[in-house]
Amino acid sequence: MPLQDVSSRTDPIDVPALPSDRPALAPAEPSSKARYRGLIWLVSAAFFMQALDSTIVNTAVPAIAGALDVTPLSMRTALTSYVLTLAVFIPMSPWLCDRFGTRRVFAGAILVFALGSLLCGMAQTLPQLVVSRIVQGLGGAALMPVGRYVLVRSIDRREFVSSMTTVATFGLLGSVFGPLLGGLLVEFTNWRLIFLINVPVGLVGLLLNRREMPDYRLDHAHRFDTFGFLLFAGASALCLLAAESVGAKGHAVTVAGYALGALALAALYVRHSRRTDHPVTDLSLLKVRSLWVALAGNLFTRLGVSGMYLLLVLFLQIGCGWSPLAAGLMMVPQAIGSITVKPFIDRLLTHFGYRKLLLGNTIAVSAVLCAFALLSPGTPPWIVAGFVFVYGAVMSLQYTSMNTLAYVDLDVKHASMASSMASTAQYLAMSFGIALASLLMAGFLGSHDAHSYVWAFRWSVIVLGMVTLAASWIFGRLRDPRSRVADSPA
Repeated sequence: MPLQDVSSRTDPIDVPALPSDRPALAPAEPSSKARYRGLIWLVSAAFFMQALDSTIVNTAVPAIAGALDVTPLSMRTALTSYVLTLAVFIPMSPWLCDRFGTRRVFAGAILVFALGSLLCGMAQTLPQLVVSRIVQGLGGAALMPVGRYVLVRSIDRREFVSSMTTVATFGLLGSVFGPLLGGLLVEFTNWRLIFLINVPVGLVGLLLNRREMPDYRLDHAHRFDTFGFLLFAGASALCLLAAESVGAKGHAVTVAGYALGALALAALYVRHSRRTDHPVTDLSLLKVRSLWVALAGNLFTRLGVSGMYLLLVLFLQIGCGWSPLAAGLMMVPQAIGSITVKPFIDRLLTHFGYRKLLLGNTIAVSAVLCAFALLSPGTPPWIVAGFVFVYGAVMSLQYTSMNTLAYVDLDVKHASMASSMASTAQYLAMSFGIALASLLMAGFLGSHDAHSYVWAFRWSVIVLGMVTLAASWIFGRLRDPRSRVADSPA
């Protein structure tokens, strides 16, 4: 069933033609990017808010841990629970859009996200904070995939990369200014405000959604794949529980049980997806080489880099004795690096193609991660800022290239499912990446003094750099080294 746009429209007014000796020139048709400028700003704001909340907690980890009377590394549960919830519930977004329409789903996502933020700001214990973060994740699960999907449906193929670059820039700004804002609020006000500021932002988002968001939906949505969703959610949750158990030095039998359970549920889902007409995640799309390379490369890249914010904050605040504000300020050079590279990404992709660019840039990301091991408590702040600037530049190029690669060879009818799969892979990798970074830090941490945190940080970033390097082999599997950016939806 074809998708329909049931957005409110204004019927054209018939105007009598005026006599003229020359034929009237037809007015120039505005570009899709110009016509949907308000939509691009709305999606950008949603990405900013979600990215901000994914990282704003990082700078506040020591302060929140002290207030809730837990160790800083114990806070990883509050971080991973949010991103895992995003990953688990994102596959529901295509069906929700087909059934209720993109406008209602996006509005509901903003509302639940704001409610979860309010609950986080009121939490008194770590378990309460974790539950509140899960509520946040329920709302945030629809923000990114629905936003991407609507842009794919609305923006012309030739303008999609530049539009996504705009959106991705705001997402990166949110992820960079999150630690800075978190440091400011923790040092001069109260850590609870890092969540409560989302409430008024959410109200503004609801107003913009009603005016700018088109309403794409199906006349008759198919039945939701509840059994497949439960299998997928269970496998994802057990994977993270296995990682959390290792980090908490759980019994080997418990860890093995979680891991085997995850593998069993994943195998059942693969079998189930082949036998149902509308699986919650359509694995048949992985036959498209550019899509599976994008998802697998995204997985290994984010597995290596997702915990970097947490490690850097712990290194600067505990290992080097920096204040939360000073540690947050070190994220600003990353924003500058990201913005500096953004205008050149489209041309770089056109010139080198996805294969060469991602292959070389992934190696660069790995090298930069390992180079962080050279830092010490005596390193001048301007050198630390230089490292962070370079890291922001290479990651900006990496994220935009990976995120757009997924759509290169797909028909627009698969855009919703591809967007869901890309977002799911992204957040699964983020949750596992944070767990891996915490596990490495805890493993290398002999005691809780400053020197031990410095030592653990150095070895952790080296291992994470090696994990990221594995993604370069995956991107090397791309057949076409000169993917044409201008002729593809991404």
